[in-house]
Amino acid sequence: MTTRSIRVWDLPTRLFHWLLALSVSAALLTGWLGGNWMVWHGRLGVLIAGLLAFRLAWGVLGSTYARFSGLLHLPVTLPAYLRGQWQGAGHNPLGWLSVLAMLGMLSFQVLSGLVANDDIAFTGPLQRLVDSDTSSRLTGLHRQAMWLVIGLIGLHLAALLFYRLRGERLVGAMLHGRRDDLPANTPEARGGRWPALLLALLIGAAALWGASGQWIPAPPPPPASTPAW
Repeated sequence: MTTRSIRVWDLPTRLFHWLLALSVSAALLTGWLGGNWMVWHGRLGVLIAGLLAFRLAWGVLGSTYARFSGLLHLPVTLPAYLRGQWQGAGHNPLGWLSVLAMLGMLSFQVLSGLVANDDIAFTGPLQRLVDSDTSSRLTGLHRQAMWLVIGLIGLHLAALLFYRLRGERLVGAMLHGRRDDLPANTPEARGGRWPALLLALLIGAAALWGASGQWIPAPPPPPASTPAW
């Protein structure tokens, strides 16, 4: 089979991938350490909210293999992949399922963390938007779901090792954006120009600002106490 070097991943997708990996790793570490590190845990959660919003926008506006159109074809491509009859660039059908699970799980972690409150070292920036019982329930779920995130990361790393043993250099492609093990007739990535990138960045920035809670009015000061006499 004749192969050639093909551009698969655009620069915004690659930067998002590595920024998300670093941010999630740091969020897990700071959440595990607790105490004064919870301030940074909250900041990282706000950053991850912005990154996820950018990726959702880029999944519509980005270049060929960054778009979420691959999810729409899963009913056809997944059976073909399991039969060994699928060929393509970008995420394979199982990879798309992994992306869907990771983005969904991280979105839940961000939303629950933004309204969490442990009554000791951390109050989420949007905690005032929900009542105390809801905040407590979501705080508990946020802590438990951490193990699901760790499990998904483990599966992701195991999959990368599996494909590397098969000769597919997926990590390198996410670094430099190109793959040289695809059929020569595989189309290169197209689209994702500057206007689309600017719009996706604006959406990500808006989500980051919204997650920060700075738009929520400050609570009124407590009423001044009056002397008993």
